[in-house]
Amino acid sequence: MAFEHEIRVTWGDCDPARIAYTGRLPMFALDAINAWWEHHGGAGWYQMEIDQNLGTPFVSMNMSFRSPVTPRHRLMCAVRPNRLGETSVGFRVEGRQDGQLCFEGDFVCVFTVADAFKKTPPPQRIRDIVAVHMIG
Repeated sequence: MAFEHEIRVTWGDCDPARIAYTGRLPMFALDAINAWWEHHGGAGWYQMEIDQNLGTPFVSMNMSFRSPVTPRHRLMCAVRPNRLGETSVGFRVEGRQDGQLCFEGDFVCVFTVADAFKKTPPPQRIRDIVAVHMIG
């Protein structure tokens, strides 16, 4: 079962065409992934970086846009890990409004020792959390 994160899209998120700015959609997806970490791991990116010295910079983002996002309905972002490598993790995010698929994307980040910005395998605790929630 995917983790679902609710986002309130506002007037300030929109362009003159009355739909969300294109650049906001990756931000919404990243916000949902951060919420996934907070929910399942007990810490979001900020806490992981500062308190655990574990960075997760993104190395790949791939999104497809299906339907406009507007302030009319809440944006529900379903998040699931879909890849776990030796030093990386991937997430699938699907954004829906009123049941309509608005965007879908795949996001991959690499684990780093934050203060050295050096690639590292994730701690076993993190591997275990991701593995339990993997797609498939």
